Amino acid sequence: MRYGLILILGLVLGAGATAFLLGIPRIKSTPGAVVNAPESSGDPPGTVVISFSSSFFELLLTSLFRDLGPPALHLGSVPKSSEPFSLQPATLLQGCTNTITLAQQGSNVKTQVQFANGKISLPLAFSGNYNLLGNCLQFKGWAQTDIQLRFDKDKQTVYGQVNVDTVNLEGVNPAANNFVTVFVRDAIDEKVNPLELIKAPQLQLAIPVKASNGAVKAHVKDVRSDIQNGSLNLHITYEFSGERGGAGG
Repeated sequence: MRYGLILILGLVLGAGATAFLLGIPRIKSTPGAVVNAPESSGDPPGTVVISFSSSFFELLLTSLFRDLGPPALHLGSVPKSSEPFSLQPATLLQGCTNTITLAQQGSNVKTQVQFANGKISLPLAFSGNYNLLGNCLQFKGWAQTDIQLRFDKDKQTVYGQVNVDTVNLEGVNPAANNFVTVFVRDAIDEKVNPLELIKAPQLQLAIPVKASNGAVKAHVKDVRSDIQNGSLNLHITYEFSGERGGAGG
């Protein structure tokens, strides 16, 4: 009984300390409404379907890591010696940047977009460091995330909300596991979300009709999505209108 109470007390204190140092885990709000599956009755008139294969995103991520370098997610600042629980001056920890660096591959996991079971999955390999109680904690591992699509009709933009399902760490002391997990979640949420996947210029259409001194414009009314045969399909429904007095655009 005594050992059970000690265990419970340790868990409570660990959760409290994590919240104190890193803040309560939060999910940044992403604009728009959740993109749902197409209607079972079929697409309405004015709908086009755009398909994205996993190989498309593989080439995109390869170019990102090769040409731009691994993305680095910085969160917060190194605690100063005057702040609670700081055991030594921050100048001694200048190399500890409170940063997560994404990797193309690591911890036997490849960073890649996957389409399966009706979900968009994105395992993220990473390494990083965090100034914990005056000590620079080095860590690496991978996070299992999924991407939820959202559409903002007013902004004519398709967003992606990256949600972290699990964080898997390597070589981290169990006592620090909660701290690092919260740090990883917050860094991804604060620095990655929301993803602007398709913006208004890519969605809207304007077809000049010189003979009528105007243009036919297409405004996105609705966006649906489904996953079929390893590909993501976006069902984009347009509403059309004519506008006189210009060439469009």
